[in-house]
Amino acid sequence: MAKTRTAQELEKIFLEFAYYNDMKGVAFKPRAYELASESMAALGDEIKETWSRGGIKELKKLPGVGQSTAEKIDEYFRTGKIKEYAALKKEFPVDMWGLSRIEGLGPKHIRDLYKYLKVKNLTDLKKALKAHKVQKIPLWGEKSEEKLLRGLGLMEQAAGRKLLGYVLPLADEIVTQISKVKGVKRCTYAGSIRRKQETIGDIDLFATAANSEHVMDAFVNLPQVASMHEKGKTRASVRLNNGMDCDLRVVPDEVFGATLQYFTGDKRHNVLLRQYALSKGYTLSEYGLFKLTKKGTRKRGKLVVCKTEEEIYKHLGMDTPPPELRVGEDELEAAKKHALPNLIPYGSVKGDMQVQTDWTDGNTSIEGMAKAAKELGLSYMAVTDHTKALAFVGGLKDADVIKQGKEIDKLNKKLRGFRILKGTECDILKDGSLDLKNETLAKLEWVGVSIHSSFRLSRADQTRRLLRAIENPNVDCIMHPMCRIIGKREPIDYDMDEIIASAKKHRVALEIDAFPDRSDLRDIHVRAAVRAGVKLVISTDAHHPAHMSFIPLGEAIARRGWASKSDILNTKPVGELLSYLAKK
Repeated sequence: MAKTRTAQELEKIFLEFAYYNDMKGVAFKPRAYELASESMAALGDEIKETWSRGGIKELKKLPGVGQSTAEKIDEYFRTGKIKEYAALKKEFPVDMWGLSRIEGLGPKHIRDLYKYLKVKNLTDLKKALKAHKVQKIPLWGEKSEEKLLRGLGLMEQAAGRKLLGYVLPLADEIVTQISKVKGVKRCTYAGSIRRKQETIGDIDLFATAANSEHVMDAFVNLPQVASMHEKGKTRASVRLNNGMDCDLRVVPDEVFGATLQYFTGDKRHNVLLRQYALSKGYTLSEYGLFKLTKKGTRKRGKLVVCKTEEEIYKHLGMDTPPPELRVGEDELEAAKKHALPNLIPYGSVKGDMQVQTDWTDGNTSIEGMAKAAKELGLSYMAVTDHTKALAFVGGLKDADVIKQGKEIDKLNKKLRGFRILKGTECDILKDGSLDLKNETLAKLEWVGVSIHSSFRLSRADQTRRLLRAIENPNVDCIMHPMCRIIGKREPIDYDMDEIIASAKKHRVALEIDAFPDRSDLRDIHVRAAVRAGVKLVISTDAHHPAHMSFIPLGEAIARRGWASKSDILNTKPVGELLSYLAKK
């Protein structure tokens, strides 16, 4: 679901409430406000729709929304502001939202920066770092300053680009709206969003229509548009409410295929394809595929009508590489040899293998998450709440995991047409041992393990740590193996080849975490795993029912990594999956 301005504002407000209460040392409230913030981000338009339908009473039915939160949302929609938030900003005039985007900069760090250096925003922080004032804050030092500099660098590196998972719903909305404009025959997006890259710079749209000026008028007046850069007869450029630029071109039907192909492939793919076209007696550009008047020259002759991309590649004697593969590696050679992979189709995943609930840091009950998964068309999910090493989110002890398993057994007797698997996201400790006893792990149907600490171990130590975890006979999967958060945290450093080889030997799967800011594994690692015969799973890392809609993002990563349906364990029905796991 695309985020609206309202949802973004409420997400920001409740995160700042969480940070403020954390600074004050107030118990319980920070986590409650964090859950509310996550709900605002996930629910989008549903927030205002729910409030319009029944005010506070209906708002309280939403995940992560209690009485106090509902009252504040109600006040926001009735008056346009929240008095308590205004008082907070007066007492503590700091851009907590902006500063919190830096990895490792938590509430108490933000408090200290303001207390000692009067840092209110990113500009102030940069000045303080440049003057080396940060290291002089009590209990901080040079290492803290260096860590902050790295985090700021990562955030700025990601600036200007947005995560696919948050842009794709918006792009789909716009395509749907343009497609409904009278006279429009076809409309789609191209570029990095069509290739399903993990981050997107802008949105490029293409359409064919009987009256291009009519389409331009409709486009620049869409509700998602904040301002207009330019508008012509066949092309318009706008700034969207989310800060991104979006262009729309209307092209003749007979060159739609060539235009779409040109603006979909990345530069290297297009250069290689144009060179190959020349060798076959054609010239190819965004304006179409043309037969050369004489082979070996660049003088173009007659236009070859290509209303689809497939016609272009067919004229050149090759199969059509799926958009996700058009990155200028070996996809064109495979297309020439008719040896492209049979990529996993979207909609193939049958169960979500990483789901957090309100037993730890999720904001919905096990039953609520199961119902949401079923509504999305899934037939099973694995409950994978955190373990005791993550005390700050209420990680589960061994006894808690056993108790949770009993509740899952009861729910499975109650549910129809859906199965909940007893699982865990068990922490891998610094030495590679696990955070739960082996006898506890042996009672579970799905054991995922992951790293949440000691991210900066040496390459050798981090590799040994992961290898020891993989060698545990109870382990089924390494979750979000890179541990990165795009724009906030760098990946951990280890020998991926060794990890893949060990995963193959011990029959351990690697997870593709579809949560937008993780997108972990990366596509290059997926491809390495596929080549080695290591199985993968696609999960959402859901902490809210709406997060389960991220599954197609994981399927996109799998496709970019040349994975087929048979490479992904959770494309199997639950019975077959459990049989596979039992053989270990």
